[in-house]
Amino acid sequence: MADIKATNITWHEGHVTREERGGLLRQKGATLWFTGLSASGKSTFAFTLEHALVQRGRLAYVLDGDNVRHGLNKNLGFSAVDREENIRRIGEVAKLFADCGIITMTSFISPYRKDRDAARALHVEGKLPFVEIHVNTPIATCETRDPKGLYKKARAGQLKNFTGIDDPYEEPLKPELTIDATNTSPQQATVVLLEYLEKAGVFAT
Repeated sequence: MADIKATNITWHEGHVTREERGGLLRQKGATLWFTGLSASGKSTFAFTLEHALVQRGRLAYVLDGDNVRHGLNKNLGFSAVDREENIRRIGEVAKLFADCGIITMTSFISPYRKDRDAARALHVEGKLPFVEIHVNTPIATCETRDPKGLYKKARAGQLKNFTGIDDPYEEPLKPELTIDATNTSPQQATVVLLEYLEKAGVFAT
């Protein structure tokens, strides 16, 4: 975890509690961390869930890997060091969103176990729910889908540091949920995820 380099800084506590924000929104903030190979279905699952939550009157937001690289993380590439910083930043942002009371979905390959564990640790420390969802779609299926043509480029040697081809993907050891997009539609996954959030007490009655 990165050390704080700034000096002469002080943490300021606000006057509004997490419970007060949750009462206003009728929900508890939480982070649902979707991890899996490129083209595994992470973003599709996350955005479908976001839509379903908002339709049900819940405040939700997706932090998508490609979208974030257009702004907050546009100075990062795909080296191991940059991937680590990419996930560190998103872990911090997701924690802030969850603390605000938002049901937050992150859709990132996040290939390294230690980086995902660091994001989880942030939430545990902050007493915030963290739900790791392994979108365990086989690479053969991902390559067949390949909407961006990235696997084809990686196989041809035109794209370096590509997860699953010449960079590793470390599967979660104990994810809260595992979903294979090969046989699970976004709608079916959303039902499973909504049921999980309901049982976890994220929604106020």
